[in-house]
Amino acid sequence: LNEQEKITWKGKHRPDINNLGVYPRPLQEKLPIWVAVGGTPESVVRAANFGLPMGLAIIGGMPERFVPLINLYREALVKYGHNPDKIPVGINSHVYVADDSNKAGNEFFPYYAEVMSRIGRERGWPPTTRQQFDAMRSAKGSLLVGSPQEVTEKILFEHELFGNKRFLAQMDVGALPHDKLMRSIELFGTKVAPAVRKAIG
Repeated sequence: LNEQEKITWKGKHRPDINNLGVYPRPLQEKLPIWVAVGGTPESVVRAANFGLPMGLAIIGGMPERFVPLINLYREALVKYGHNPDKIPVGINSHVYVADDSNKAGNEFFPYYAEVMSRIGRERGWPPTTRQQFDAMRSAKGSLLVGSPQEVTEKILFEHELFGNKRFLAQMDVGALPHDKLMRSIELFGTKVAPAVRKAIG
């Protein structure tokens, strides 16, 4: 797919691909390929070995605990002969923006708790409580759920920790009503993103 628009392929682990492409096509000459990482040292080193940008998913815990993984990634890039200054890091987080903090928490919690509790049943975690949710959306928690100002501050806080070049906002978490999701996207696009761009330059 990086060499031509459509490909045909056969393998063992997925159905065959017959004369298919990826659309829309990228603006760049080649598809930008990133490795998504969930937080294990092995996956971080694997991304570095390939010399590919890493997208680190921070969906639980405190962001500070991921700093050693970012450092390991950059050290491994050097070990494998790659320049860490030329290979970006991205951060992926769950995001919900509302007009004020209380509204954001109250609107997002039921949908977030439902999806995380369902995943928890599959993985042996207890159900997500409001107390856990509020701790995760605190100033140094993993959830970016709040007012435009709060979400901006958390993105900037994480940028200071990680020096990331990309931030991916996972906004459609759970079964959020369409109008609430669209309002969150609107606030992110009109308030948060411009403030982050202005602060980072």
